Amino acid sequence: MSSYRINALTTWAAQQNGLSEADITLSTAVGDASFRRYFRLTLPNGATQVVMDAPPEKEDSQPFVTIATRWHSAGLPVPKVHAANLAEGFLLLDDLGNTPLQNVFTDDATTQAYHTEALGLIAELQNRASPESLPDYDSALLGRELDLFPEWCLGAWLKLTVPESWQATREQLIQQALAQPVVSVHRDFDAMNLMVHDQRLFMIDFQDAVAGPLSYDVISLLRGRYCRFTNEQFADFVGIFYQQARRDGRLPSHVDLATFLIQCHAMAAQRSLKVLGIFCRLTLRDQKSGYLERLPHFLDHLEDSLAFLTEQAESAKWIKLTLRPALMKRLAEMPS
Repeated sequence: MSSYRINALTTWAAQQNGLSEADITLSTAVGDASFRRYFRLTLPNGATQVVMDAPPEKEDSQPFVTIATRWHSAGLPVPKVHAANLAEGFLLLDDLGNTPLQNVFTDDATTQAYHTEALGLIAELQNRASPESLPDYDSALLGRELDLFPEWCLGAWLKLTVPESWQATREQLIQQALAQPVVSVHRDFDAMNLMVHDQRLFMIDFQDAVAGPLSYDVISLLRGRYCRFTNEQFADFVGIFYQQARRDGRLPSHVDLATFLIQCHAMAAQRSLKVLGIFCRLTLRDQKSGYLERLPHFLDHLEDSLAFLTEQAESAKWIKLTLRPALMKRLAEMPS
């Protein structure tokens, strides 16, 4: 970050609080996979706020502001936007602390309890936030996400030929997603985007929210970066969500649990394939580090769910016999 930009951000943040630059302190908070950066602003009375730096030539902050304002008004736990300068890409937000959800996964019981609480937050999001004003998570977008896998993981990184089963797999996963009720979807409801603050969970990083499949955020949570649940645990969590969705009408009565569980496995396969592609793109195109070593975890997620999709037997076999050996060999060859 240039000195000019940090000076401009500091001046702006001070002005929003009616202070001079000498009265405030800025310290680095966190970054993420995008070009956004975050700073903690400490005021003279000790209170803190978070300043988001999102260079407008690289990041469009308007969706974040729009969604944050709408969801905050709906009573959802998201940071309040206190001020925004979209031309410069500066936002002033509530400070939700330093405890992302994965930091409290200390034992199995605590991990299970927090995942159950997070499933309840997904229900709250889907019940309170209308999807009508969000972009559609349609077949085109689902397809573009899936196409990241052959382009970046197979082609650019592994130099593997796309298997003959790919087009059928792609189409089947898209159709399974589109068969579900449409709700507001956070789109990256992973533990790192849930902050534990004031004894409750808050959502962050929701600027890519869409109107899409009921199970998507469930999958982001249960097939995320930090945990790999057994088949039984996964089914139990899906069952908890399913029963609540049936009770409050988000899921029609003709959809039984077995059908919804298959839809969840198909959604998990779609997201895992997308993530494998995105992590390779972040590495190769965006020069981001720390993503390739996470690929085996999402490959595990992919195989876990494909095992329940009988129509994906050919793809599952190819992944086991071709993709996994190639991916593990490529990782082993990389400099440590």
